[in-house]
Amino acid sequence: MSDFVPVPLTIALFCEAALIAMLVWSIFVPDRRLWPPRQVSWLSQIIVWTPTIAVFGSVIIVGVIQWNALGWPLWLRWTIGLPLILAGNVVVWTAALGIGMDATSGAEGELKTDGFYRWSRNPQYVADMGILLGWAILSAAPSAWIIAMGGVVAFALAPIAEEPWLEKVYGAPYRRYRTRVPRFFGVPR
Repeated sequence: MSDFVPVPLTIALFCEAALIAMLVWSIFVPDRRLWPPRQVSWLSQIIVWTPTIAVFGSVIIVGVIQWNALGWPLWLRWTIGLPLILAGNVVVWTAALGIGMDATSGAEGELKTDGFYRWSRNPQYVADMGILLGWAILSAAPSAWIIAMGGVVAFALAPIAEEPWLEKVYGAPYRRYRTRVPRFFGVPR
């Protein structure tokens, strides 16, 4: 392990712990939730986006430093890892642009039920998980796997924190949508 790896690894784990704590708080204390923010502002966006970007930046850095430390075969890394990264980016950016950056940052917007939202109530989170796992597979770096697993936990908790807010904001249309479309991914009912 390079002497530099502990720095981005520590930053990522700290950021993931903060995000997970924020989400768990929001799940168990929804009246004083931190996600989605009560009001989207430049400060709330910094609070959410800084650790998220730090996690993605850190996983890339440690993946490059520890490139294929696990000694995985090229065919596995490139045929599974790269498609997950590419598909994840297509989905996350298409979905984010489809609902707008403010709504992606937790602002109230239009209830989106088309596009990738036909197959997942949370295509951006699913795509982010895919990107992290894809990079962990492609880089075959032990520290990238540690970061990716923390990110997957955070992205899996985020919808659970959001759902009470979504139901409050969108009411019956959201409840109908929730019964038809799976939380993460699947065939709509």
